Amino acid sequence: MFDVIGKRRIFYAFSLALTIPGLVFILLTPFTNIGLQFTIDYTGGTRWEIKFADPAVTPDQVKAVFAANDLEATAVRTSTGFIEIKTEGVGLRPAPAPTAGASISPAPSTSASPGASASPAAAASPSPSPSAAPVGNTELPTDGKLAEMVAALEAKLGPIESQASLTTIGPVVSSDLASQALLLIVVGSLGIVAWITYRFRDVKFGMTALVSLLHDVIVVVGAFAIFGTFFGVEVDALFVTAMLTVIGFSVHDTIVVYDRIRENKARHLGEPFAAIVNHSILQTFARSVTTSLTVLITLLSLFLFGGAAISDFILALLIGIIIGTYSSIFVASPLLVDWQIYDDRRHGRLATNRAPRTRRAVS
Repeated sequence: MFDVIGKRRIFYAFSLALTIPGLVFILLTPFTNIGLQFTIDYTGGTRWEIKFADPAVTPDQVKAVFAANDLEATAVRTSTGFIEIKTEGVGLRPAPAPTAGASISPAPSTSASPGASASPAAAASPSPSPSAAPVGNTELPTDGKLAEMVAALEAKLGPIESQASLTTIGPVVSSDLASQALLLIVVGSLGIVAWITYRFRDVKFGMTALVSLLHDVIVVVGAFAIFGTFFGVEVDALFVTAMLTVIGFSVHDTIVVYDRIRENKARHLGEPFAAIVNHSILQTFARSVTTSLTVLITLLSLFLFGGAAISDFILALLIGIIIGTYSSIFVASPLLVDWQIYDDRRHGRLATNRAPRTRRAVS
C-alpha cells in the first residue's frame, strides 16, 4: 500500500517548487514589466487590431507612428496576421448635449469623459451618431484622434486592409472590474471554507481546505505571470471565471476525500489518524483521477480546436484542474494530518516517539 502521508514532506517540497517561482513573478508585477500582463479590461486604454495591405509592415513601424503622434503604444503581430496595438484610452469624449427637437437614443454604451467612463461597454471610434461604436467594431474610425491615427498610419505605411476589433475602456470601469474580480474570489473562497467547517464540525477541515485553495490560486496565477512575461499571455475578464471554476472543482475533490476520512474515522476507532487518512486517500484516488481526466480531455479538445478567443481561459482551467486534483490528495489531506498530530500532542493525546531512558546499573 502506497504511503501518501508518510511521504508528505516530499509533496510539500514539490508544492513549494511549484508555488515559489510563480509567487516571485506575481510580486514583481506592480514594480516592473515582469509578471502578470493585464488586458485593458483591468488597466484601461485602447486595443486596436488592424491589418495592412502590405504584409511587410512590422509592429515596430506601427509603434513608431504612434510615438510620432505623441502616443505611447505597444504593438505585436497576432497569430491571425493582424497587428494588435495597445495604447492609452483614445476615442472617449463627452456625450453630445441634447438639442431642442432632437431625440437622443438611450444607448447604454454612451461614452464619458476620459476621467470616468460611464459604461463597461467601451467607446470605440466615436461616429457622428450619439451612441458609441460597439465592441469589436470592424469599421475604421472616421472621427476623433483615432481617425487621425488612421490617416497617419496610412500615410506612412500604406492602406489599412481590415480591422478586426477596436475597444476603448475608461480607467474608472477598469478599476471597478479589478476590485469586483478580487471581491468575487475572496468572498467565494471564504464562503466555501465556512461551509466546509460547518459541514465537518471541525475548523481544521475548513482551514486546510483554504490553504489548498490558496495553493491552487497561487500556482495558476503564477503560471500566468510566467507565461505573460515570456509569451505575452494576458489576464482578461474570463480569467476570474476560470479561477472561480478551479476553486469550486478543487474543493469538490477535497470534500470527497474529507468525507471518506470522516466515515473511516467512525469505522476504525482507535487506529492512528494518519493511517485512516492514508487509507481514505487510496480509496478515493481512482475516483478523483478518473473525474479529472474526463474533464481534462474535454478541455484539451477545446484548447486545441476552440480558437484563440477562449484559449487563455481554457489554459487557466487546464492548469487549475490538474493542480486542484493534486492539492486535494497531496496537500489538503497531509496538512490535516499534521494539524491533528500537533493538536493531539498539545493536548497530551499522543505519546511521544522517544524511547524511554534506561539507567545504567552502578556496580
